[in-house]
Amino acid sequence: MQNAAILTVDDDPSVSRAVARDVRRRYGDRYRVIRAESGPSALDALHEIKLRGEQVAVILADYRMPQMNGIEFLEAAMDVFPLARRVLLTAYADTDAAISAINIVDLDHYLLKPWNPPEEKLYPVLDALLEAWLATPAVTMPETKVVGHRWSAHSFTVRDFLARNLVPYRWLRADEAEGVRLLTAAGMSEADVPVVITTDGKALARPTEADLAAHVGMATTPASDLYDLAVIGAGPAGLGAAVYGASEGLRTLLVEQRATGGQAGQSSRIENYLGFPDGVSGAQLTDRARRQALKFNTELLTTREVVGLQRSGSATLLHFGDGTAVTAHTVVLATGVSYRLLDAPGLADLTGRGVFYGAAATEAPSCAGEEVYIVGGANSAGQAAVYFSRYARKVHILIRGEDLTRSMSQYLIDQIEAIPSIEVHPRTQVVGGEGRDHLERLILCDGRTGLTTAVPTSWLFVFIGAEPRTDWLGDVVARDGSGYVLTGSDLLADGRRPAGWTPSRDPYHLESSMPGVFAAGDVRAGSVKRVASAVGEGAMAVSLVHRYLEAR
Repeated sequence: MQNAAILTVDDDPSVSRAVARDVRRRYGDRYRVIRAESGPSALDALHEIKLRGEQVAVILADYRMPQMNGIEFLEAAMDVFPLARRVLLTAYADTDAAISAINIVDLDHYLLKPWNPPEEKLYPVLDALLEAWLATPAVTMPETKVVGHRWSAHSFTVRDFLARNLVPYRWLRADEAEGVRLLTAAGMSEADVPVVITTDGKALARPTEADLAAHVGMATTPASDLYDLAVIGAGPAGLGAAVYGASEGLRTLLVEQRATGGQAGQSSRIENYLGFPDGVSGAQLTDRARRQALKFNTELLTTREVVGLQRSGSATLLHFGDGTAVTAHTVVLATGVSYRLLDAPGLADLTGRGVFYGAAATEAPSCAGEEVYIVGGANSAGQAAVYFSRYARKVHILIRGEDLTRSMSQYLIDQIEAIPSIEVHPRTQVVGGEGRDHLERLILCDGRTGLTTAVPTSWLFVFIGAEPRTDWLGDVVARDGSGYVLTGSDLLADGRRPAGWTPSRDPYHLESSMPGVFAAGDVRAGSVKRVASAVGEGAMAVSLVHRYLEAR
């Protein structure tokens, strides 16, 4: 990658030379190593690299620099090379600043000075960051463009789909000069938006998610009719099952209706996941897990909906929404849950036009300087509040209870209390929404007094619990009253096995009422709703798959 650069920035000349020397010694044969001694001069270097059409892989910046400190520089550098991996060089006294930079500039890592020996403290970090950068599609892919209206639900759906599937794109409004020029060049008008211009120059008017997937290089058609293991749902549990299944030699198919990562993939920052002391975004964790699954030859299908399961001898037939089907010896159900809809007058018609379910991170920059309302008191709502506080003038968290302590982790409560622009409103509910082409105001009800208030806002993000995605299973697999899949001992009633059960044994721990079909993660009745436990159940399901296959 001789056309890609590693940039180091430190105002101390001796330190600047030392870090550049160590980096050049290890990576100089593959990357251009550029050093600068101030934030402004480093920005000038970045702009020159950009104009030459070259890439920057990693940026290492010292925290304590005059004129522009390391965090300020990295924040500016993100506008020039948003996909470059970012490292902050700090002294022991500055670790608090480094941790805060994680939320400000989505920092990839921070290094304490001195970093000697580099073989132990510098190179392993840079090796991992360069590997991740090389695997980022945008490094080698031209730019996808999306032209649409700001308050169009269809435009939001397109952008959200691309973002959640980690497809880089540039958003252009149809009423802006460049957007108009692109529409004219494509022979289209505002009536055709959203319009997606693919990297090969093809214009797609009002594309479906399946159209998008096909044109950005995602697989949508299975390569085989028979698999050892089919995993339905590519959230943490599904990705965990796919990684362990494929790595252990099972021919594995992973089917995802919308985007890998599930709800966890939408999280702006997961800080209590084992092994990531500085936190990790849902997108980063999803990207690593997806690449790991593909590395072991998992076959990943996107925008394919499984609408039914049917027993076929000792195997299971998976029926897709388009009428096709594949067969698998074993199945792992990992379809997760979806956010429950907020039932209040006026909100349904404004979904995607100011009312959003989940973090909808693509909308965050548009919230700059405005007031944002978040409904919900669990971790997902707290993570979203912290994230949106980077952009919005004010973030309001609306909860039914008296405080956040019953439903949110303490580390998030502490973060929220430390951010002045976030305000928690206890005993407060949304009872209505109003607006013409987009959300313009919310009607809030004070649960203590019963009084209602209209507040002006264009942004509502809803996190009010979840419902399992299991209606499509019908009566084929036993579920509890809320729709969660029953497994293992929960299927036994007074020691009796479930109706229609044919094996001469009790169901395995994660096995459903259909032999050979397992459930993992949030979709399973009684599961712990955490990312780590979902990944663990995905791995455990594969061990039970092996036991099932050996006993047939």
